[in-house]
Amino acid sequence: MSPTHLSVVIQARQAHVCCSTFPMARKCRSLPVLRAAVLLKQQRWPNTRSAGKKLWPRIGKSKKETKGRTAKAEVSSKASSGASTAELYALVGSQGEKVRKLKSKKADKEAVDVEVKALLAVKADYKKATGQDWKPGQAPPAHSEKTTKSEEAKPAGGSESGQLYDLVAAQGDKVRQLKSEKAGKEVIDTAVKALLAVKADYKKATGQDWKPGQVPPAQSKDTSAQEKVQKATTKESGAMTQDNMAANPEAVNLKVQIDQQGEKVRQLKTGGADKNEIAKEVQNLLALKAQYKEQTGLEVSGAARKPEKKKKPDVPKPTPKLEKKQQESSDIKHKTRLGLEARKEENLSEWFSQVITKAEMIEYYDVSGCYILRPWSFSIWEKIKDHFDKEIKKMGVENVYFPIFVSQSALEREKAHIADFAPEVAWVTRSGQTELAEPIAIRPTSETVMYPAYAKWIKSHRDLPLKLNQWNNVVRWEFKHPQPFLRTREFLWQEGHTAFATYEEASEEVYQILDHYAFIYEELLAIPVIKGRKTEKEKFAGADFTLTVECYISASGRAIQAATSHHLGQNFSKMFEIVFEDPETQEKTFVYQNSWGLTTRTIGVLCMVHGDNQGLVLPPRVASVQVVIVPCGLTANMSEDEKDAVINKCKAYEKLLSDADMRARGDYRDNYSPGWKFNHWELKGVPIRVEVGPRDVKLNQFVAVRRDKSIKLTIQEADTVQSVKDVLETIHSDMFNRAKQELDQFVTICTKWDDFCNKLDEKCLIMAPFCGCEKCEANIKDDSAKDRDVEAGAPSMGAKSLCIPFDQPAEVTDDTKCISPKCSNKAKCYCLFGRSY
Repeated sequence: MSPTHLSVVIQARQAHVCCSTFPMARKCRSLPVLRAAVLLKQQRWPNTRSAGKKLWPRIGKSKKETKGRTAKAEVSSKASSGASTAELYALVGSQGEKVRKLKSKKADKEAVDVEVKALLAVKADYKKATGQDWKPGQAPPAHSEKTTKSEEAKPAGGSESGQLYDLVAAQGDKVRQLKSEKAGKEVIDTAVKALLAVKADYKKATGQDWKPGQVPPAQSKDTSAQEKVQKATTKESGAMTQDNMAANPEAVNLKVQIDQQGEKVRQLKTGGADKNEIAKEVQNLLALKAQYKEQTGLEVSGAARKPEKKKKPDVPKPTPKLEKKQQESSDIKHKTRLGLEARKEENLSEWFSQVITKAEMIEYYDVSGCYILRPWSFSIWEKIKDHFDKEIKKMGVENVYFPIFVSQSALEREKAHIADFAPEVAWVTRSGQTELAEPIAIRPTSETVMYPAYAKWIKSHRDLPLKLNQWNNVVRWEFKHPQPFLRTREFLWQEGHTAFATYEEASEEVYQILDHYAFIYEELLAIPVIKGRKTEKEKFAGADFTLTVECYISASGRAIQAATSHHLGQNFSKMFEIVFEDPETQEKTFVYQNSWGLTTRTIGVLCMVHGDNQGLVLPPRVASVQVVIVPCGLTANMSEDEKDAVINKCKAYEKLLSDADMRARGDYRDNYSPGWKFNHWELKGVPIRVEVGPRDVKLNQFVAVRRDKSIKLTIQEADTVQSVKDVLETIHSDMFNRAKQELDQFVTICTKWDDFCNKLDEKCLIMAPFCGCEKCEANIKDDSAKDRDVEAGAPSMGAKSLCIPFDQPAEVTDDTKCISPKCSNKAKCYCLFGRSY
């Protein structure tokens, strides 16, 4: 007899799709399934084997695979043919034994997988029939063979617990159906809440959790189960049943008031309103709910009493260290990889790498030591460039550009000067496949490129002073520990080269330029500096003297040279024959020269000094975006007019601030939540975040959040421009003061060598008496070095002379000796020592 139906099991990657009819089985061929098996019920339809063979080529794979899948079909057939729980129990045991034998014989993996899947399937049938997992040696519950599964699982009818049992099962089926049909999230959530509510009623009525197949004790209650389920399955809006609504129109009015008051409370909370105001409105809401319960005898939806919590057993409290570790571990679990994973105080190198990449400052490049400056960092360089370029033009400096290539003969003309750069000079030796007749260097600095031209252009005192500057890139092929911004093989900078007729003019300019550099750090970047003069050992090669500004990075306890201004004297003019005719003596006289430079290292210093564990903290005066505006509180329940009102208000603030010469940007992306945007702009270091919600629009105000201190401020719309300007200035001042406090805290005075070494290990910069001898300076560096890394990946180092500060901490007397234990000379000055980049 030909079967009218076939039970076809399509085994998908993660689920079984069951088809009850042959046409449905053919339809399933279009699904992305891994395997298909025909479940042939031999007991009922012995003639279906041929039908199965006909169907198999349509939906199966190879004959070999068909044979491999038969095992699962056979076990499933036995399990689904009305077997008793005892038979199912034995079937699980025999199938498990079969799997163990296959594994012990090291059978083919595919065959083992088939039998394992069959074992899991029959275990699932066993659990469905008995309500418990299969365990060896644990006999299944006894049931009458004639009793069907639904009858076994069904409790004694007529009682409230019996009705509740059926309602839980029915509601559970409804939830599963909704999920399988991929219904809307809100619909599923409502059904799940109803299921949890009726389960709670069941537990309250029976004193036990609901379990399939576990018959509840018969109980009698005054309240009918149907009323409880009606209450539990009420829609999320909290509406009463239709009968109650019709009978009590006043309750309907109360429910509307409760919904409106609840929405008002939510708006106040999301808008960051005053706590007293929120508490007052919450009390009003509770009063309305109490009135509603008094009239209807029902709780408002969402306000049902929570089940009583079980008292937790007393456990010893963790120690503070363990508690901290557990908290950190918990934090990590809830973090995405969009934020920083390293902490500044624990792993500075990794933190720095993450903050400059995740804040979109740089992108790594496939040439080691070279990096891509992204718009967020390049805009900072542009702000520095615009300010400094304007200031030097006031001094009569003009901008030029010289080639990047330097001939070998030009470099040879100044061996002494180039000696320090020789290991870092990059050479071009080939053009295509042809070797160049003479290698060409890529400039490490531009003295040798520019000064031959100076010799041509300067002939008379009327050609002086000559003040030129160029904004360009240079290449120094660093081999030791390159770091983005701080130590790179290629970097951007400005280099000024000036020539004067007299020493006094040249010397005056050197100090003027140093003041401009200090202004950039302190007034633009909010970073305090120490101004001073380099020692003879550390001055620029070929210079008479070098002035410097030094910064301090407290996280590493190291200083960094921020910018330098060199007086070259007549050293280079003699080398390149840059002379002019003196108008008084009519003799050829060599010019006096200066050179000075500032690099993109400034950006790295900014990141290291101000950044925190949430990301960058940008000083307002160089931030690409000073104010970011984020619309908040836009929900699916709001009308389009209400949403447009919030967006339009944000755009109005953006225009108002932009017209007042503030760099403002609105974030209107609708594919990110406000919380995601808050974290994104916090990571990028925007000084002020403005939050605007529906309530703010009504009250003509907004909330401003400071990045540096995470302080929230409520600002009235009428005061927008002046208030935001004041906050930006306050942020700059507070950032500078915090950095200045750190610098002052870690700059100390030492006159004894033991104190010197101890303070160095405490990450201090040290003002110490110094004789000025180069050999003595080398001894200080060697003797203070440790046989360990100062920072992960960085070389070990001792204390290096940073500068001789202009502001001396004390007067040097005849009794003041040099700090070096190997030196007995009298000190000439106090010198700043410390580890440095």
